[in-house]
Amino acid sequence: MNEDVLLTTFDEKVAAEIKIEPKDWMPADYRKTLIRQISQHAHSEIVGMLPEANWITRAPSLRRKATLLAKVQDEAGHGLYLYCAAETLNITREEMVSQLLSGTAKYSSIFNYPTLSWADMGAIGWLVDGAAIMNQVPLCRASFAPYARAMVRICKEESFHQRQGYEILLALCNGSKEQKAMAQDALNRWWWPSLMMFGPNDDASPHTAQSMKWKIKRFTNDELRQKFVDVCVPQAALLGINIPDPDLKWNEAKGHYDFGEINWDEFWNVVKGNGPCNRERLAARVKAHEEGAWVREAALAYAHKKENNLTGSKLKRAYEPA
Repeated sequence: MNEDVLLTTFDEKVAAEIKIEPKDWMPADYRKTLIRQISQHAHSEIVGMLPEANWITRAPSLRRKATLLAKVQDEAGHGLYLYCAAETLNITREEMVSQLLSGTAKYSSIFNYPTLSWADMGAIGWLVDGAAIMNQVPLCRASFAPYARAMVRICKEESFHQRQGYEILLALCNGSKEQKAMAQDALNRWWWPSLMMFGPNDDASPHTAQSMKWKIKRFTNDELRQKFVDVCVPQAALLGINIPDPDLKWNEAKGHYDFGEINWDEFWNVVKGNGPCNRERLAARVKAHEEGAWVREAALAYAHKKENNLTGSKLKRAYEPA
């Protein structure tokens, strides 16, 4: 079939909200965009385990330890779902992991910041997972079916993570003076990086317009960032701690909060690999990959053995007398 006809059919399906399945024809740039976005999303889930796993053994109670451990396990599962979704686009898991370990693939810059206190587990849950939910709920309606299906379960679990984080901060804010100060310090350090999670401003985002045309994205970076600020301000007020932005104020005419300018120099510096923990995070992933080689080899050997046994059984049955 003529490629112009295929493209017209594809555009009509997207416009009609008909999901694109892996075996359907799709433009090369659509496939390329999805591979970039889904693989980076998967990498972010995997790298995102590191700053929180650092606190599992130091959690203040058995309950906190168990819930944090469950959260980290959830994030590993999210990475798995997303790698599987990306594999339907004719890229292998090995290729994606290689791109991450070599530094040629990106992951969310938020995970290159250190976790300095237990309150950071609350701030990450409330702010980082809250920003992730704001980004990811619209992806449940993404035009590419495997991505949309994966996001349904991921968003349900992220919602639990967000509530878990907020509950940690609520306990601290209702505790001693020192505990509330710890919560405020965590908010001070995580607020601006959380706003950066939505990506650059719309006029500096090279992919947003096309992704929205293809209905991979449903809202622009700035629209999602504004929604996030509007939601977080009353939540911070309930906690009794202050968002570290002197320019934050309600704009009656707009019906939204005005907020200060993000330090985009910091954002791009972290994206380029110069954040506080960029090298540490990547080194940890490389080390885990190398030390886990024997597990992958054993699993592959078992799979081959099982396949050979099944093949042998079929051949045996084929030659047995009726």
